[in-house]
Amino acid sequence: MNLTSPKAIEAIRIARTLREQGHSAYLVGGCVRDLLLGREPADYDVTTSATPEEVMRIFPETYAVGAQFGVVLVPVRQDAANGEPDNYAIEVATFRSDGAYSDGRHPDEVKFSKDARMDVQRRDFTINGMLLDPDSTEILDYVGGRADLQRGVIRTIGEPRQRFTEDKLRMLRAVRFAARFGYTIDAQTFAAIRELAEQIHQVSRERVRDEILKMLTEGRARRAFELLDETDLLEQVLPEIKKMQGVEQPPQYHPEGDVWIHTLMLLEGLPAGCSETLALGALLHDVGKPPTFRVAPDRIRFDGHAEIGTKMAEEICRRFRLSNEDTELVLSLVANHMRFGDVMKMKDSTLKRFFRLPKFEEQLELHRLDCSSSHRDLSLYDFAREKFHTLPAEEIRPTPLITGADLIAAGYQPGPLFKDLLTAVEDAQLDGSISTKEEAMELVRSQLAQND
Repeated sequence: MNLTSPKAIEAIRIARTLREQGHSAYLVGGCVRDLLLGREPADYDVTTSATPEEVMRIFPETYAVGAQFGVVLVPVRQDAANGEPDNYAIEVATFRSDGAYSDGRHPDEVKFSKDARMDVQRRDFTINGMLLDPDSTEILDYVGGRADLQRGVIRTIGEPRQRFTEDKLRMLRAVRFAARFGYTIDAQTFAAIRELAEQIHQVSRERVRDEILKMLTEGRARRAFELLDETDLLEQVLPEIKKMQGVEQPPQYHPEGDVWIHTLMLLEGLPAGCSETLALGALLHDVGKPPTFRVAPDRIRFDGHAEIGTKMAEEICRRFRLSNEDTELVLSLVANHMRFGDVMKMKDSTLKRFFRLPKFEEQLELHRLDCSSSHRDLSLYDFAREKFHTLPAEEIRPTPLITGADLIAAGYQPGPLFKDLLTAVEDAQLDGSISTKEEAMELVRSQLAQND
């Protein structure tokens, strides 16, 4: 068990300081689970018998984020952070038992306790309910978490329906943990999720979004979405994806099967740590196929599915309250994924403008995943990738030969035609047919003569 990272050292320091002041204190939750699995925890949490007021007195720099629920944050000391972000802090929670959760998220009241055994009973899953003694590094397991880790099972602590009624987001977390670790979901836990799936709408869209994004980027996205479907959560959180099931595709281009299977195969190709925008692009790139499905005389067709899909993707991104920047990138991925079909026939100007799309590397990667999950012909991908990486940046986005100011200086009246003239000049520059300011102005004169 490796406890030598800066975060681990700081969490242990905090726990030991609390003990020196006469309180019980342990490392708790996901960090203990990950340490037992030989993984480096992303965060460390401490649980203690000290009340929030006592914690804040012992650590004056502490700031409260949920003191009414017994939770405060202790900022990591800068000399111990060793490169950690300035805002990194250890969460310190007081032992407690919870009352009813009328809002499906927060307990209506909490009762602080001196008993760690009582505290872990309120937590979500057995694998997240173990304690680590900071002095002896002994694991205290009052909920059977270690056995479930060994068996590979996600199981709630106590009665599943009660745990999920308290916090509906736990249903999505069960799916995410099962997918991330390659575990199964305990039968009773699974049944409770299916029973309560419709109540996931009580959870804020931001919290649902965050869980979905984690599922997509933790390296087991396909399994996560299969489990979302099996637990009936998929239809609740992403009904547009559920509608992909059974939507046939032309076998000559998609021998793998329907739109759902194709999308799952793309998700399977997403590596852990991939960008959230690429992951959403992979998930949503064909979301417009179900409403555009038709059987034509020659084959199955999805006319305009990229355009329809872009509108649907925008609604989904807005529903999940994605940032404007990320939304624009996801919509660009959905809108442009079919353009690779013409990449070998594009004029130089069209190709170079295509390469100007923001984060074009994600466009390329989505196309590779798309091809690898269908016909497996990567010739268009190879062509585009080679061109993109060999063309100098100044050829893709060259300094303009002329500007609107040059047109005004030449005596032309500003107006809507300016944009068309400058675009024509830039196209010719990108195609390589002109390369000087004089040639650009001659092209302008020629264009105006044709319009007269």
